[in-house]
Amino acid sequence: MRTRNCGIVFFFRVIVLFVSLTGFGQQEKSADAPAASQASAPVPDLTPDAHGALSQQQMEQLFRVVADKDLENDKRLRNYTYTEREVENQRDGKGQTKSTEVKTFEVMEIYGEPVERLVEKDGKPLDAKDAAKEEGKIQKVIDKRKNESEDDRRRREEKADKDREDDREFVRDVANAYNFKLAGTEILGGREAWVIDAEPRPEFVAHAKGAKYLSKFHGRVWIDKTDLQLAKMDVECLDTISWGLFLARFHKGSRFMLEQTRVNDEVWLPQHLTAKVDARIALFKGVNVDVEQTYRDYKKFRTSAKIVGIGEVVPQDAKP
Repeated sequence: MRTRNCGIVFFFRVIVLFVSLTGFGQQEKSADAPAASQASAPVPDLTPDAHGALSQQQMEQLFRVVADKDLENDKRLRNYTYTEREVENQRDGKGQTKSTEVKTFEVMEIYGEPVERLVEKDGKPLDAKDAAKEEGKIQKVIDKRKNESEDDRRRREEKADKDREDDREFVRDVANAYNFKLAGTEILGGREAWVIDAEPRPEFVAHAKGAKYLSKFHGRVWIDKTDLQLAKMDVECLDTISWGLFLARFHKGSRFMLEQTRVNDEVWLPQHLTAKVDARIALFKGVNVDVEQTYRDYKKFRTSAKIVGIGEVVPQDAKP
């Protein structure tokens, strides 16, 4: 069982994705916080000009709306359980696969904290001993939340509020960090999407924490024209990026591709993620890895459900 960040769905999520691939960190958010409205940002006028193009201003407005909806998707994801399958291929210096590891997780929210329970490894269910260890780890999370003091809960919720405000500040930087160009339209999953290329603006000045890394990425995104949601993105690292003092180095050419799907006519959630990562972690030797993650079997919790022990979570039947 592990805890991890669930919102890996836009340019600013690439940074979070790299952290998650090199060591999943705990994310704690309040489940009781009110959800932001999908209409928190006004819908922009997206009427194309005589040549079928959108202006830079229109695209910036569009990306602000898309980013706001991404924050809302992340909140709605907390109401869902799902299955995640991860295939990791370690490569040698010549790019040849030297080892492959396949893991399958059941993902759920426990008192507002996303947790993953390992259920299969290399296509085989865990044996009784390892399965019991996973259940024990989940029970520890449940016990921790059940016994949480009011002061600890308040501090956790204050931190969650600050994280959400940091996300909003990052959103503003994302919309200003790139020159956007409409490349056309394409049908994805039977729905029409805008295809938009994004290149870093040389004059961009970052304000939010971590936003300085945005200029190190470029890519292409597909925006669903009806829902104004991110349907797909393909992002490449343009230069070497370092995190912390001798902590992590992310090399030029590392690449990410994400596809999302509409679930229950209310939310867009990850469906398929691939990453080709060339990195160096701390003082260890370089990491050359391909990762593929697939997400399926999204099921919604009853809003009144409260987890008080293992096996007491009752999901609603929901069409994935």
